[in-house]
Amino acid sequence: MRIVGIPRAVSVQTATIKTSIPGRLDRLPRARFHWQVVIGLGTVWILDGLEVTIVGSIAARLTEKGSCLGLTTGGIGTAAAIYVAGACVGALFFGQLTDRFGRKRLFMLTLGVYILATVATAFAFAPWYFYLCRFFTGAGIGGEYSAINSAIDELIPARVRGRVDLMINGSYWVGSALGSAAALVLLNESLFAKDLGWRLAFGLGAALGLTILLVRRNVPESPRWLFIHGKQDEAEKIVDDIERKTEAETGEKLEQVGDELEIRQRKSIPFRTIASTAFKLYPKRAILGIALFVGQAFLYNGVTFNLGDLFSTFYGTSSSFVPVFIIVFAVGNFLGPLLLGRLFDTVGRIPMITASYLGSAIAAALLAVLFYEHALRSPWAFEGMIFVTFFLASAGASAAYLTVSEIFPMETRALAIAFFYAVGTGLGGIIGPLLFGHLIATNSRSWVMVAFLIGAGVMALGGLAELFLGVKAEKAPLEDIAKPLTAEDAEQGSAGDEDGASKDGASKDGASKDGEAQSGEDGEDDTRRRWRERDERRARHERSGSRRYRPGPGSSFYSPGMFGTAGATRAASPVQLDREIDAIASALETDGSMRREDLARKVGARRWGPGRFSAALADAVSDGRARRTSRTTYGPA
Repeated sequence: MRIVGIPRAVSVQTATIKTSIPGRLDRLPRARFHWQVVIGLGTVWILDGLEVTIVGSIAARLTEKGSCLGLTTGGIGTAAAIYVAGACVGALFFGQLTDRFGRKRLFMLTLGVYILATVATAFAFAPWYFYLCRFFTGAGIGGEYSAINSAIDELIPARVRGRVDLMINGSYWVGSALGSAAALVLLNESLFAKDLGWRLAFGLGAALGLTILLVRRNVPESPRWLFIHGKQDEAEKIVDDIERKTEAETGEKLEQVGDELEIRQRKSIPFRTIASTAFKLYPKRAILGIALFVGQAFLYNGVTFNLGDLFSTFYGTSSSFVPVFIIVFAVGNFLGPLLLGRLFDTVGRIPMITASYLGSAIAAALLAVLFYEHALRSPWAFEGMIFVTFFLASAGASAAYLTVSEIFPMETRALAIAFFYAVGTGLGGIIGPLLFGHLIATNSRSWVMVAFLIGAGVMALGGLAELFLGVKAEKAPLEDIAKPLTAEDAEQGSAGDEDGASKDGASKDGASKDGEAQSGEDGEDDTRRRWRERDERRARHERSGSRRYRPGPGSSFYSPGMFGTAGATRAASPVQLDREIDAIASALETDGSMRREDLARKVGARRWGPGRFSAALADAVSDGRARRTSRTTYGPA
């Protein structure tokens, strides 16, 4: 990292630097460090799943005499809505602090809030106290969302960001299954009294949170956040340490990174700048984020918080057996992101998110009709339809968090997550539980059918929004999907500096300067000409035959406005592609002809990302840097 220059006096700005840290993080092979991030940060979703499911599992018990709370069925829905309201407030409050003070400080603080509030819930003695504790528990979890999602996306390589995010968000349902399994034991009156078992269930969540807090201490601050906020030395130290440990673990020497990002550092970024970015610079992406979050929040919160009541009200299931159905429900939800996650990096974000939202909407509508017609006569038949619906919905809901965390500039990432979570969940996540809870209390199948149809409708709107407004963000560096605001500052500053320098240089010794400039421009023109010809060749190839209808990441995506408001941007930078072609050509010149699979291993293509090796190999042949000697064998040019 090198300092380019000191900008004009601006109180919050420090220096303009060039850094290769984003590229260095994205080219890392899978290593122990990444598992540390996943375990230390991603397990917060296990906590959330534990919290929501424990309440869903013990809901019937809290309405029984002898539980010491005496909540009504409608009160359970109210408690769920208050929990979600707390999560929305916490997301907004802690989200802007995450962008201001860093990821690590906040993901330690928010987990602490969750632990304290959960312990307090275990000692609830009246409905109002229970509601208050649920609010602060939700606030801690809501703050976690913005701090954790932003940190994970900034530490995980671009080539696998989609599947890792979906797997982590899907781990919510691991917590759900754990909560249900624990409830099976804790609600057993032969083991625990009515007023004790549910208290121990909340204590379990606090104990798990404390364990995660200890693991999380070893996760570093995001280097991306550090170098933007004037702490480039600390960022370099962290990345150097990660690289050193990765090389020792894998036994491979990491290749050098040529791409650099130029930014103008800021010690702080005004809140108004962060808050206005989404709607002024990225209005269509803002609409997309709201649609995705409202869709999944309404259906998910409405069903999850009231699933126990659905079984007990319409199928006569005992409160002690409800957790069995919730475990099956949780398994289906976890399998969705786990089995489909890879496709979000290969088939692509837009087709997969659209399919998961619209598919779950169709399944939910079918479920509503079958439920109303009494076609689902047994609770297991009803559970089967729930399983199918949320297998698809879970992948889409996880992708909603992924989407808003990667399509906005880095300086606004945590607040963007917080805002869309708060708005989307506030609209869908509060109304959903209240509506489902009160309609279930009517004991009318027709009204419950209406609730499911509304849920299907808002999920369908999310799918349509993705279809028309979605961003092809798969395998692309975060800085290419949405350029950092500080990078825009640096470009504007550099432009002014270069103008002054060129004028000054021309006035001093024009002849020699002109000669040097002409020579440099000729070299640059050759490079850019090669890039342009490569892009034109690839575009003709993608438009030919049936390829035009093939789903997948493609060669470009739109930033920032989409649909003609901004130009196409290469998903893989031309400099990076040149480096990959050079690696292929060098390997063939050194070792001679080899099979495609052997060549991929030789150049370490598994770290390049989905489809990158195929694209680089095809361009190497087209550029005359390699030749195809048989169907599966390549040789030097």
